[in-house]
Amino acid sequence: MKFKKLLLALGLVVGLAHAAPEPTPASVKTLRYAFPIAESSFDPVAISDQYSSAIVAHIFDALYDYDPLYRPYKIVPNTAVGEPVPSDNYKTWTVKIKPGIYFQDDPAFKGQRRELVAQDYVYSIKRYADPANKAPYWESFEQIQLLGLNELRAKAEKSKKPVDYEAPIEGLRALDRYTIQFKMAMPRPRFPESLAVNSVTGAMAREVVDFYGEKVGEHPVGTGPFALKQWRRSSMIVLERSPTYRERYYEAQPAADDAEGQALLARFKGRRLPMIDRVEVGIIEESQPRWLSFLNGDADFLEILPPEFVTEALRKGHLLPKLQKRGMQLHRVLGTTVSFTIFNLEHPLVGGYTPEKIALRRAISLGVDVNREITGVRRGQAVPAQSMLLPNTSGYDAAFKSENSDYDPARANALLDLYNYKDRDGDGWREQPDGSPLVIEYLTQPDSLSRQYDDLYSRNLKALHLKTAFKPAKWPENMKAARAGQFMLWMMGGTANAPDGQDVLSRMYSPMFGDGNLAHFKNDEFDALYRQMEVLPDGPQRNALFLQAKRLEVAYMPYKANVHRIYNDMSQGWLIGYRRPPFSLRWWPYVDIDSNRTPVAKH
Repeated sequence: MKFKKLLLALGLVVGLAHAAPEPTPASVKTLRYAFPIAESSFDPVAISDQYSSAIVAHIFDALYDYDPLYRPYKIVPNTAVGEPVPSDNYKTWTVKIKPGIYFQDDPAFKGQRRELVAQDYVYSIKRYADPANKAPYWESFEQIQLLGLNELRAKAEKSKKPVDYEAPIEGLRALDRYTIQFKMAMPRPRFPESLAVNSVTGAMAREVVDFYGEKVGEHPVGTGPFALKQWRRSSMIVLERSPTYRERYYEAQPAADDAEGQALLARFKGRRLPMIDRVEVGIIEESQPRWLSFLNGDADFLEILPPEFVTEALRKGHLLPKLQKRGMQLHRVLGTTVSFTIFNLEHPLVGGYTPEKIALRRAISLGVDVNREITGVRRGQAVPAQSMLLPNTSGYDAAFKSENSDYDPARANALLDLYNYKDRDGDGWREQPDGSPLVIEYLTQPDSLSRQYDDLYSRNLKALHLKTAFKPAKWPENMKAARAGQFMLWMMGGTANAPDGQDVLSRMYSPMFGDGNLAHFKNDEFDALYRQMEVLPDGPQRNALFLQAKRLEVAYMPYKANVHRIYNDMSQGWLIGYRRPPFSLRWWPYVDIDSNRTPVAKH
């Protein structure tokens, strides 16, 4: 017991104590939890990581959002009035904006109240086209093909000057103060999904960008429910309810047979949003102190129970009785996510499209014991992935089976032998077909969980007589290396921010080199399938193309899809209303903190 108390104390010191924000009155409803990875920026065009995006999603407003209770999903108006209106075979979409929505007060507005207008969305999207911003999501907008936007960027690149924000373009226009029109070169039946990502298509005011310049990522100013109050980089982020947030009330449309959803609607319907006053987010990279801070009641919420503590919290997918008695709640869902290994197809060792290079990638895939990863490192909290397609998105088929999930070291060794990857010098390790050294090098992170994965992969590949090496660095540094193509293999995860499965297939679409397509995979047949899928409405014809795309993925193995994670989020009994959104990152406005909270007994 003394040892446990010592661990607890250490966890709190390492975790939240060093980053504690200014004290707040007990009457202020405050949500406290921790991110495992530090934020990068709060400028929407500059970010691509989930954690920075989660903050940004609560500061900025997209035109549309997701119903907080409907499952699997329902897109609903946010700053827009009604549904977007399509015309010209889904090439044109027109959206009306609600009058009377205001940005958070800021010195950039020189003491004036600043209303949200259609031109703000025009400007915000043009920022992605500005080469000076180096926006990670630019390729996504490039593929939408808003008429004139790609040409606007090309002109800026050629002149080596910023984008001309005053230049009108046909595909992105404010028809009047409250009406915006989008025109595309090709039909885009699912375009409204792009307008429901608060972290990407939220509106910014040009005055703010001009006022703060290169430091705009430190001064996010939006029309959303929360405003940044305090920020200590990589340590603590504090947001407070925005005093200028419009009158908005809890509304939702859960399914009739959704008992939990109906109960939440009955409890909260008509409540003013957001229902909490303040959010304090600490950065705790190590799993143990993050878990212990929640266990001790110093955090109200734990986003994804760390795998190494599953046995301390769960039994057969249910919360242990001792934690139930303390009022804790489990929120368990199969995530709209996939964890995968990237092969750099431009690397001279594992890259390329010749039979021996494909055989090496397939052998590594067959030699990775996914079930051991699930039962061991992940403590049973995942299911094998058969492709990169994510659960709950179009194109995903639970009945689809591929060799992605196969563990077959005998077959893997036979493949390596067949293509002349042999041990020529008798040291027990294979060499390349030309006799040069063969070392499989992984990017990894310097944390305890990553070390468990490293140990598993090292043992898996040792059974194939493949030598491994691991290069640890922080996640942002690894991402920079991956974008630059300066790596061999890297394991990472992806989470859907929209219901269309084609988004994850962009990881294999050649125009997305260096952004989503970190594998630098190029295949003309795949690119043609991708372009066909873009313009087709959902249905059997499009599903058939998804199937072909999945088969090409497995055949060339630019990615080895490992698992779909089971999310085990946990909350204290006084945090009410949490449900993990399948696509949106915005959930803080829809939860409440019970003022009569019962303190957790210290253990």
